[in-house]
Amino acid sequence: MDTPPPIVIIGAPRSGTNMLRDLLTGVPGLGTWPCDEINPIWRHGNRDFPSDELPPELATPWVQSYVRRQFLKIAKRRRAQVVVEKTCANSLRVPFVHRILPDARFVFIHRNGMDAIASAMQRWNGPGDLAYLMRKARFVPPTDALFQGRRFIVNRMRAFRGGSVQQKSWGPRITDMHVLLATRPLDEVCALQWQRCVDLAGEYLLGLPKSQTYSISYEDFVQDPLRGMNGLLGFIGGGHECEPRSVAHVTSRSVGKGRQQLSGEQQARLERLIGPTLERWSHV
Repeated sequence: MDTPPPIVIIGAPRSGTNMLRDLLTGVPGLGTWPCDEINPIWRHGNRDFPSDELPPELATPWVQSYVRRQFLKIAKRRRAQVVVEKTCANSLRVPFVHRILPDARFVFIHRNGMDAIASAMQRWNGPGDLAYLMRKARFVPPTDALFQGRRFIVNRMRAFRGGSVQQKSWGPRITDMHVLLATRPLDEVCALQWQRCVDLAGEYLLGLPKSQTYSISYEDFVQDPLRGMNGLLGFIGGGHECEPRSVAHVTSRSVGKGRQQLSGEQQARLERLIGPTLERWSHV
């Protein structure tokens, strides 16, 4: 690429990825797309693949060229020296992303699993945000617009008619998601979605050189955001320092909030389902 290596934020849904993206793009010279995620760009050329777990061999030279051009375009449009990208589904396909952007620097943020699961459950059951979707629609590849539009309409119609988790989908699509939706309650669907995201991402990223990957605990970061942000900026380089006022709005109020929303029975059941992953990645 003709620009400095991009920053790719990796994390399961509801783990602080938006927070990191917004803080980073508040730094002069760092920019991103004016929408939440760009999954249609990453899926271009592989839109019919049944999940977001795209294997690296699907990052063909044509796909690589297309995605890289989108990074160059947004860098020019936003006048960004460094592009920051955050799409939660990328946690399911880091080797695919790495093949497309071999020089990228990855920031991996992980959060207590119970908190992330409870927060994701609220999003699954929440209403759609039309303004948010319209912002994302601007970056759907034109040749995929009909396909993506049809998928959105079908998903919303199912949600409207059924109103249950079995009738709709939210977040990264893991392998056999349709089976989980038909056989598992919502809390277990969210738990398995979270587990798959952190296990796949963590396994690959921990094998990369330290110069290319940086791991952050959500809980540690929000307890001392100034320190956390300066550590992150030191990894990125460029001589940037974080001003206290830029992180003044970051609080730790959400730490433990999700766990309080889950019953004792739910927590015990989820621990039996994904216990090793919770123990490995859940900062207490």
